[in-house]
Amino acid sequence: MPSERAPAADFDFAASGRRVLATEVQGLEAIASRIDGAFSAACRLLLDCRGRVVCTGMGKSGHIARKIAATFASTGTPAFHVHPGEAAHGDLGMVTDADVVLALSNSGETDELLTLLPVLKRQGNVLIAMTGRSDSTLAREADIHLDVGVPAEACPLALAPTASTTAALALGDALAVALLEARGFTSEDFARSHPAGALGRRLLLHITDVMHAGDEVPRVRETATLSEALVEMSRKRLGVTAVVDAEGRMLGLYTDGDLRRTLDDATVDLRSTPIANVMTRTPKTIGADALAVEAAQLMEAHKINALLVLDGERRVVGALNIHDLLRARVV
Repeated sequence: MPSERAPAADFDFAASGRRVLATEVQGLEAIASRIDGAFSAACRLLLDCRGRVVCTGMGKSGHIARKIAATFASTGTPAFHVHPGEAAHGDLGMVTDADVVLALSNSGETDELLTLLPVLKRQGNVLIAMTGRSDSTLAREADIHLDVGVPAEACPLALAPTASTTAALALGDALAVALLEARGFTSEDFARSHPAGALGRRLLLHITDVMHAGDEVPRVRETATLSEALVEMSRKRLGVTAVVDAEGRMLGLYTDGDLRRTLDDATVDLRSTPIANVMTRTPKTIGADALAVEAAQLMEAHKINALLVLDGERRVVGALNIHDLLRARVV
């Protein structure tokens, strides 16, 4: 149990926090200066890996290894985490000879990792070690060693892994991003591994997934009267109606906002005025192959609440409003 000693009333917590961050920055600067041919060689091995990257480590290094594996997997490098203790009791069967093993240990002498080395060597696995000691057993036995040694831990007792785990995590990110860039990984690729949540919706949801189509699309011919257009708008409840020719090509748009402006014009007869006289002839539109998030951006940029969806020949194939995007949680 920790001691019950109370901190001094005048303890400067902010100064302590700044000291920790300064120490960790120094650690990051130290490993940045050591990114060299070994880093490039590690990236090449990971890029050429025919299997998956197996990330492993004990204790705090294990937590970092798990996060690195997750980052790899979500950025185009197939990877998973294996606990070295569990690996020695059967989980090593998940590792094939086509896999590359990334082992993390600040000391480079973690027993649970060293126990696995003979089996991995015998199976022919490429081993990349990430340690803070280039003269350690794990560093010497690895095919490639990445030095993540830091000048000092942020812990004043030099006991709790702090700057060293930050350095390992940052170098893992550096590997993942370098591989991402080398693969030409795109935002669409990223979304495919993140289908749930806001990110997936923003990158994967298309206009066709949220728009109204077929008979749900409000539309009238250019020969219709304003009153007929208002009936169509009321029936379809999107706050707009498209004005189309005989082939369904868009000629214009009439909206709730247009109606308010029309009511202010005493010369307009709501019953007999042709819709062609009061419609907007060049409204903002969007293509059916666009992303839903593009519709949201277009609406926001032009302060509008609805869009018509057109095909390549400017035929009206759909319509949507801001409420459709809200229901799809795009905005």
